[in-house]
Amino acid sequence: MSTDPYHAVQQEIQTSLQTASTLRASFLRIRSTARDDSEELIWARNELKATLAALEADLEDLEESVKIVESTGARMFGLEESEVMQRRQYVTHVRREIEGMRAEVESESGASRSRPHSRLGPPSPHIGNDSLKTEDVDSQAEWAMQEQQMMIHQQDETIDTISGTLSTLAEQAGLMGREIGEHNEMLGDLERGVDQTDTKLDTAMQRMRKFIRQTEETKSGWCIVILIIVLMVLLLAVILV
Repeated sequence: MSTDPYHAVQQEIQTSLQTASTLRASFLRIRSTARDDSEELIWARNELKATLAALEADLEDLEESVKIVESTGARMFGLEESEVMQRRQYVTHVRREIEGMRAEVESESGASRSRPHSRLGPPSPHIGNDSLKTEDVDSQAEWAMQEQQMMIHQQDETIDTISGTLSTLAEQAGLMGREIGEHNEMLGDLERGVDQTDTKLDTAMQRMRKFIRQTEETKSGWCIVILIIVLMVLLLAVILV
């Protein structure tokens, strides 16, 4: 089965998008108070442009992964068609965010300094249309809900993975506990065998010492008898001579 790189790239994009939003807010604040040739304003503009460029590159990778899923088939990755549609909507939303922030960076009009444009994109000629505003708000709310559902789904998958890992560790711990118990029993049997062998060895050593002592006593008695006989023979020989 092919590998789906969507979630890894999406996390990077979310981080970059948050960074870009922070830089955008800083840029708009500086632009509303500083001169055009201010070093602080130039630095903020360049930082935001660089972040947007990197974010757009990551978005290209994300869009490529979505295209792969669409061309290969959602079933190949274990996905539903609705989730693929949500991914496409997410890519579209992020692209609109990038275009909106880039339009604000490149805008040099006085109106842009006093009133920041919407992050959703450059000013539209129909911005005064209430129905269009309502549609945009509904689209944003729907996308936010879909993204939240996707995040909850990812969290559930992560929790399931962690739960499976913990179950495996618990089983391994149980097996190790049983093996340790068996080893303890074997060590106990070995210790009892060593004690019995030690007792038998002590008994054998006592018998050996007793036998040696008896043997030494018997040899001493025979030596005395032999010496007495020799002395008597010598005494008789002296008397007779």
